[in-house]
Amino acid sequence: MNCSKVDMHMHSTASDGTDEPKCLVEKVKNAGIRVFSLTDHDTVAGLEDVFANIPSGVRFIPGIEFSCISQAGKCHILGYNCDVTSPVFRETLEKGVRLRREKLTRRLDYLQDVCGIEIDEGEREEFYRMKSVGKPHLAKMLIRKGMATSIWEAIDKYINPSGTEDSRLPSELVISSILASGGVPVWAHPLGGEGERRIGRGEFEEELNYLLGCGLRGLECHYSRYTESECVALVDVAEESLLLISGGSDYHGKNKDIGMGTLNAELRPVEPEKLTLLRELGISV
Repeated sequence: MNCSKVDMHMHSTASDGTDEPKCLVEKVKNAGIRVFSLTDHDTVAGLEDVFANIPSGVRFIPGIEFSCISQAGKCHILGYNCDVTSPVFRETLEKGVRLRREKLTRRLDYLQDVCGIEIDEGEREEFYRMKSVGKPHLAKMLIRKGMATSIWEAIDKYINPSGTEDSRLPSELVISSILASGGVPVWAHPLGGEGERRIGRGEFEEELNYLLGCGLRGLECHYSRYTESECVALVDVAEESLLLISGGSDYHGKNKDIGMGTLNAELRPVEPEKLTLLRELGISV
């Protein structure tokens, strides 16, 4: 398999991935990945299961991906090696859980009240019992109801128009909480993630300057949907801004057509030495 030996951005069933944490570890091993992180959305629920199943020869870095908003716009911040028992971190995490539940309620109400889609109490309760509900979960329900034929169609047609993107944690709070818990905050897919539009240079620079002022430590320069030229440009920015360089696939199992260990659109392996985040975390590959 032509993949990188490091992947610092993955999701499991603890949020909106389709692989159970234990299954994810097995796939990581089979893919030949030597260092990886589980970065589920606004939750650390899957970390314990991963730690319990790490095979020899594989290094695991505990992580999380926070959904954030700032005066410059929305973004995602990855946190690595955080002390998840830190009171400051726990308080921010709990606030994120409350916001995610609020977002879920607003989305379900929108689908029912505005789109006229019938959602019974049993379906609502099933969502509320889940640890971290994301767009793919709602999209699959819409597919079952015959409202869409694909996850991305359901998201674009019904979920994105719901006006719920403001239900996010302030990026300054997230970054300060990660730092206070001994972790490293990294801006995830800074040009835009899977299924999102590429942001313009002006938007990028405004967000970057704001996040730097909050204490940002790293940039996800190598990302599965970015071309080699985009990755190179981001590395240049990281070096100029004295930021650590990271890379991740944003693997979600069957919910996204992205293979683990994919760190660019050309499917070229990225040498671990280029990811300076690893040195900061005390890891050599």
